[in-house]
Amino acid sequence: MKLKNLKLYKGMLIIVDMVNGFVKEGALADPKIAEKVPRQIELIKEAKAKNNLIVFIKDTHTENSAEHKRFQDEKGNRIKHCVKGTGEELVIDELKEFEENDNTISIEKNSTSFMEAPEFRRTINAATSISSVDVVGCCTDICDFNGTMALANYFDQWNREVEIRVHEDAIATFAEKERQNYIDAAKLLMTQQGIQLVKKR
Repeated sequence: MKLKNLKLYKGMLIIVDMVNGFVKEGALADPKIAEKVPRQIELIKEAKAKNNLIVFIKDTHTENSAEHKRFQDEKGNRIKHCVKGTGEELVIDELKEFEENDNTISIEKNSTSFMEAPEFRRTINAATSISSVDVVGCCTDICDFNGTMALANYFDQWNREVEIRVHEDAIATFAEKERQNYIDAAKLLMTQQGIQLVKKR
């Protein structure tokens, strides 16, 4: 950890998978996700001004990642994405400068849930004063959903009362029109879990 004592932070902003492999290039990239970047930048600047902890989550896989075996196209081919060393696993240029800020951590994950990344779990274990978490990024119905739901369950398990907010105007997924049913279901389930869906007025 490069940061000072994680116990000092009361708020956290998580930016999920705003990497080239979902926005710029590769099998799962959708340039429409970039439309959420201006709002994400606003929220990053707000978090920085409040001296909140900022966490960039970066989907990062090996060539033989087990996840690739589960996600296949219509022909049954593995959908390889965000493979380490290809550039797809890197934060998009529009957000790159914020990755270098003070109070910022970048964490690689090899699953659809950032809670399963060992470094994220160490971070949330150590950041014991966190009382609110804001989530932005992609993909709404997969990594945003899986990570946020797992985070809510983690807080429940350890009796930590933490407010979780997912910013609807700062999340997106690939092929949104085709995936609308999944997006609606993800939002419904997050709401049932007590996760707040919010957006700028």
